[in-house]
Amino acid sequence: MNVEIVAPSPGESIFEVELGRWLVEDGDHVEKDQEIAEIESDKATLPLIASHPGKISVLVKAGESVAVGTILCTIDTSEKSPVKGSKPSKAQKTDISEKVNIQAEKIVTSGTEKIKVSPIAQKMMGDHGLSVDDVMAGLRRISRQDVEAVLSSLPARTNSLHDNTSTPSRAEKRTRMSSLRRKLSERLVAVKNETAILTTFNETDMSGVIALREKYQEAFTRKHAVKLGFMSFFVRAVTDALIQFPGVNSRIEGDEIVTPEFCDIGIAVQSDKGLIVPVLRNTERLSLAMIERQILEYADKARANRISIAEMTGGTFTISNGGVFGSMLSTPIINPPQSAILGMHNIVDRPVAVDGKIEIRPVMYIALSYDHRIIDGKDAVRFLVTVKELIENPVRLLFRGANPEKVLLDI
Repeated sequence: MNVEIVAPSPGESIFEVELGRWLVEDGDHVEKDQEIAEIESDKATLPLIASHPGKISVLVKAGESVAVGTILCTIDTSEKSPVKGSKPSKAQKTDISEKVNIQAEKIVTSGTEKIKVSPIAQKMMGDHGLSVDDVMAGLRRISRQDVEAVLSSLPARTNSLHDNTSTPSRAEKRTRMSSLRRKLSERLVAVKNETAILTTFNETDMSGVIALREKYQEAFTRKHAVKLGFMSFFVRAVTDALIQFPGVNSRIEGDEIVTPEFCDIGIAVQSDKGLIVPVLRNTERLSLAMIERQILEYADKARANRISIAEMTGGTFTISNGGVFGSMLSTPIINPPQSAILGMHNIVDRPVAVDGKIEIRPVMYIALSYDHRIIDGKDAVRFLVTVKELIENPVRLLFRGANPEKVLLDI
């Protein structure tokens, strides 16, 4: 019996998707619930799952755009699963030759510490009870195509810094933009043309947060099974600042200003497909540990291109951390329909004046880009100063930004 696999709908108002890439080849045997392809839309990347085991017949090429519901492939369920230890398929050989890094002399050994295995290959090996040695033994020998595949993935090697014996390359590579990146490009241009973006900057001394992390990191990790990072402190600081300055949490809809009574903070994450922004819901009710766990979950999903549309929908404010890439300063672009975004940057030891003396402190520059149509400069600056003060005195996060001494004295 042939089972039809159709293009899924990523969400409401999406009627067309793009077949990003096939994870199997035409004619391969697939197992039930195996990921066989990636489906891309202008909002997310979704896996295409085999509903039955059998032999797959590919009907749509990678890179083609199709309507939701289009038949992408069929699975012949009468095809039996290959016997364990049988010769690997062409797709398996190709995947191994492209993904495996082999350290070789005259005779290649297959020590597992020298071999990288893709997640798909790992799953296939687990389903069939194969070890790395079993797979390597099944390859029998290394072909010319395998060597060429490895060589093509290595950087060019020369015997000197200036090799004038060969003609320099003038080749160009053209890669089709994914649906997600095309949509991202459109949104960035729209933001530039439709909003009055202004950016204000400040700097924050990270000594307090760093000391707190160093002192309690082990106990925190032991209790919550997740490490304490910097982002959770900024999420809490931003949340408290948004409560004090609700205008920064607002958005424009027609001729109305909409101000949510909750804080949904988007965390900008860079993936292979482009920039995506999963959202932490109701951060005013989340502890540092809860924030760290959700961020870790989103990071894992981003690396696997498995963040759903629901997880990226909404958001009242966004935080972007260019510091992880070494950025010293930037002017982040607003994520519409939001009205502001906070940019974090790298932490660098800098000379600062403390009580009339020069000291070396770990300093981070922070930036707030905001829509001047709805947020006044005064409120934007005060918002950023509040974030700065909360980061420099993290204990105040327990009191929603209030001065602990004044809370104690009830003044």
